[in-house]
Parts: sequence; C-alpha cells; structure tokens
Amino acid sequence: MRAALRDPEVAYQRRWLTLLVLCISLMVIGLDNTILNVALPTLAKTGADGGLAASSSQLQWIVDSYTIVFAGLLLTAGSLGDRFGRYRFLAVGLVIFGVGSGLSALASDANVLIATRALMGIGGACIMPSTLSILTNVFTDPAERGKAIGIWAGVSAIGIGVGPVAGGFLLTHFWWGSVFLVNVPVVIVGLVLGFLLVPESKDPSTPHLDPVGAILSILGLGALLWSIIEAPSNGWGDPKTIAGFVVGFAILGAFLAWELHSTHPMLDVRFFENPRFSAASGAVTLTFFALFGVVFLLTQYLQSVLDYSTIKAGAVLIPMSVVMMIAAPMSNIWTVRFGNKRVVATGLALVALSMLTFLTLQVDSSTIHVIGTTLLLGLGMGNIMAPATDSIMGSLPRAKAGVGSAVNDTTRQVGGAVGVAVMGSILSSIYGSRMTERLTDAGVPAGARGPLSDSIGKTLGILESKQGRPFADTVTPLAHQSFVNGIHAAAVVAAVVLLIGMGAVLRWLPARARDEAAPGTEAAAVDVDGLDVAGELVD
Repeated sequence: MRAALRDPEVAYQRRWLTLLVLCISLMVIGLDNTILNVALPTLAKTGADGGLAASSSQLQWIVDSYTIVFAGLLLTAGSLGDRFGRYRFLAVGLVIFGVGSGLSALASDANVLIATRALMGIGGACIMPSTLSILTNVFTDPAERGKAIGIWAGVSAIGIGVGPVAGGFLLTHFWWGSVFLVNVPVVIVGLVLGFLLVPESKDPSTPHLDPVGAILSILGLGALLWSIIEAPSNGWGDPKTIAGFVVGFAILGAFLAWELHSTHPMLDVRFFENPRFSAASGAVTLTFFALFGVVFLLTQYLQSVLDYSTIKAGAVLIPMSVVMMIAAPMSNIWTVRFGNKRVVATGLALVALSMLTFLTLQVDSSTIHVIGTTLLLGLGMGNIMAPATDSIMGSLPRAKAGVGSAVNDTTRQVGGAVGVAVMGSILSSIYGSRMTERLTDAGVPAGARGPLSDSIGKTLGILESKQGRPFADTVTPLAHQSFVNGIHAAAVVAAVVLLIGMGAVLRWLPARARDEAAPGTEAAAVDVDGLDVAGELVD
C-alpha cells in the first residue's frame, strides 16, 4: 500500500485524505492539553477519593513537564524530520504519545505521572511539526496550501471548547485515567490511516546532523520556558527566576551564534532576515499570547466568579472554537483578495478589540454576554493563524518545512506561556491589592487579610472552610469584584501588545497576495520570496 505513495501523482490525488490524517494527529494534542486541566482537581484528591493526592507543586509539574519538554524539543524534532523523513517522525511521535498516554492513565502516584507526561511531550514534539511540514510538501499549489493550512489551523482550535466538556464527561462516568486513555484509540487510528495515506518526504540534500545546535536549543528553550512558567509563583524578581532567564537567553544567544557559523545549521537563522517569515512569526507569538492568557483568565472567571461547572465553562468556549474553525479556512479567501498583510493586521485588530470588550465583563455577566466577547476573539484568531502560518511556511524552501513548522509551533508555545505568565501575574497583582484595600475597609482582621488576598481560588477555599464561613457573605462579593478588576487590567495590557503587533505587521509583513501555480505538478513549487521551494517525495 505504501509503495503507491512513492508516485507523486498518487500522493497528490490523495492529498485531502492525507490532510484528514494530519488533522486527526494534531487533534490528539489539542484535546489532551485542555482535558487535563479539568482533571487536575481530581488528581489532587487522596487515593481513597480516586485521585493521586498530588500537591500544588506536583499539579503544576504535571502540566509543565509536558510543556517544557514539548516546546524544548520542537526545533530538534523538526530538523530531524527533515533529515530522516517527516512521516517516519509523525509515526514515531504517535507511538510515543500513545504509550505515554497509556502509562499516564496507569500512573501509581503523581511523580510517575509527571514523568509519563514528559514522555508525552516527546511524542507531541515529533507530531506537531511533522503535520505541518507534510502538509506543505503534499499541497504544492500555493492556493491549495493556503486552504489546507486554514483547515489545519481550524482543527487546532477544537480543544479549546471540546476538551473541557469531554473531560467533564469522562470524569463523571469513569476514573481520572480515562482522560489520558482516550488518546490511545485516536493514536491507533492515526497510525493506521497514516500508513495508508501519508507519503514520506524529507530534505533531498540529506543535511548533516547538528548535535551542538540541538543541545543548545533544547537547553535554552527549556530554561526560558521554565523561567516563564515559574515566574508568577516564585516572583519575577526572585533570584531563581532571574537566573533562569539569564541562563536561558545566554544559551539561546550561544545557539544563534553557533547556527550563524555552522556549515550545517539545524536552523538557518538568516531565514529571519526575510520579513515575511519574521513578521508572521511575531504575529503568531502575539496571537497565542492573547489566546492562552485569555483562556487561562476566562476559565477562572467562569468557574470562580460566575460559579459555572467545569462542563458548562467548557461549553461556553465552544462557540469561540467553532468560529475559529470556520474563520481559519475562510481566511484563505480574504488572503487571495487582499494579501496577508491586511488579513493578519485585521485579525490582530479584532483580537485587540475583543480584549477591550472584556472590560464590559462584570461579576453578574450573562452567558450570552461572555459568548459574545469570545466570538470576536475567535473571529480574529481565525484570520491570523492560517495566513500567518502560510506566510511562515511559504517563505521557506519545502525541503526545510520541518524546521519552519517547528519555528511556527515554538512561537505558539512560547507566546502562550508568556501570555499565561504575564496576564496571570497582572491578575494576581491587581487582585491582591484590591482585596487588601477592600478587606481593610470591611473591617476584616489583619491576620486574615493575607491569605484571603492570595488568589481567588485560595480565597474561596478559605471561605468554604469552617473557619472562613463567618466571613463568606462579606468577602465573597469582594473577591469576585477584585478578580474582575484584575481581568480588566490584564485585558488592557493584552490589547496594547496586540495593537503594537498590528503596527509591526503593517510595517514589515510584505503586502502580497498568495502565489499562484498550477496544481498537481512539481512546477507548482514556485519560487517564493527568492527561495527555491523544491522538495521531493521519497521512499
């Protein structure tokens, strides 16, 4: 069956079926991240209550071990996929992810789960850049490539709303391990269909390996991500946080210096001299800064302020993900007509506007009100992700699609981590200061003000305890209002950052419509921004 895929004509005829397999492979990553968030409270319960008795620190590392390993390995995995075969790395990634999911479901304690989540991160790092690099090599016609990337980007939004709902359903009817075990059948389907439908491709020049660059990128990105993730809890001025940033940036600086002087660089950093590549990468970073940060704040707002259940909170976000799934493929129409610059800039403006609509959220906002603010966010996101990603991939040789995809994915992860850290820190700062003022005015004893001003989760937990119940009627409204004040401040900062990004896109992203070429032939691999994008299908 795979022998037929060696024929470029057969691979071209099956390209949309190949896209289906790539979307299935991508979907397992998106759903996993959001489903896990729902399971964290259950994992914190004692073993007798069905959990792992995970501490707060262990819960954080159950999430972070995956994120740091995943983001740290993306560039290396993308480069190795170009060298040894992108389908091969997709299949290896699915196997590792599936094995990691099964082991996570059977974990006997929280530390084991942290380790198995890191294993899943290795699998995810192989899967994600492989999907986009295979797509770029299968869809040789630039116009069709834009449509395919739009669909790919739309599928990546599925997890935002579906994940929490699916997680809530699984936890209601099964044990906590089901949120990991659900990945296994999806992985099996992806492996079987991938064997039948996904052609192999790789860099025909068979580049040398760059072990020094790989090690430097892994260590640098890992240190940077660790610092960003830990900063809100340790404090931005904490010596460990500062040391982490210094080490991370120093190693990444060494990585860039090595790549510039290497005869066989893993990542040719001169790609960033192309404004189409660098400006689009910046737009993706800022977009996920806003998306991850907002979802992080919204999840707490819906459950802690509006008192929604986990399932209802996830359901409220489904319309946003649906709009993103529709807008991303449709953005190709606007890109052909108006060019990437206008479409991406308009998308950033819409996301910035959606941030400003968050200023209308109050402690008693209706469900329709919340959905309305998120719909605008979804519309803007859909008009950024696909054209920006297409700009990144279209500005590189197809032979380097794995590295290009890895850069695109790395900007997502770094932007998202920064968004959660920065917006979370702003929220925490405003919440703490407002609560201290209001608790003082309400006459709450000084000894109780500190714990009650820490975070809304901790505040509400104290108020539900025996010692805190006498203060509940007084303090709960103060906590709700202080949290809303924090959301408003974070939203303003996000809007300003996005508007700066819009200005940068208008200044540096080339104003050009998509390249045209005849589909189905190697001639479709036209020169893009002066770069030969020829690639080849291989056995």
